Amino acid sequence: MRHLLLKLEPVIWLLFGQGIMIGTMLLTAYLAIVGLAIPLGIVPAEALSHERALALGGSLIGRVVLFALIALPLWKGAHHVRSLSLDFSGQARDAVVAPLLYGLALLGNVLALVAVVRL
Repeated sequence: MRHLLLKLEPVIWLLFGQGIMIGTMLLTAYLAIVGLAIPLGIVPAEALSHERALALGGSLIGRVVLFALIALPLWKGAHHVRSLSLDFSGQARDAVVAPLLYGLALLGNVLALVAVVRL
């Protein structure tokens, strides 16, 4: 299992890095709009209406963005929890923890893909 994880390490780091980018840039901007701009009246509340959200989910680029917003932070979280596990238990449990966490992230990606395709 360790050999497989070493082969997948570049892909995992790519997904981790993209998860950081999504979490830092796009989700922060979304929270600033929803949490500050709309309540303060800077952005009209109709900007996040159901019809606009459905139109976003109806376009191909909107579906890709929605999938990225859901899927990539899962890889970031899985890698952070794996690093935390390595800090606490060392290499002893990594053969079990890493495939479990990355498997859960992969399952979350599959579920996100199904949800976005069904929009």
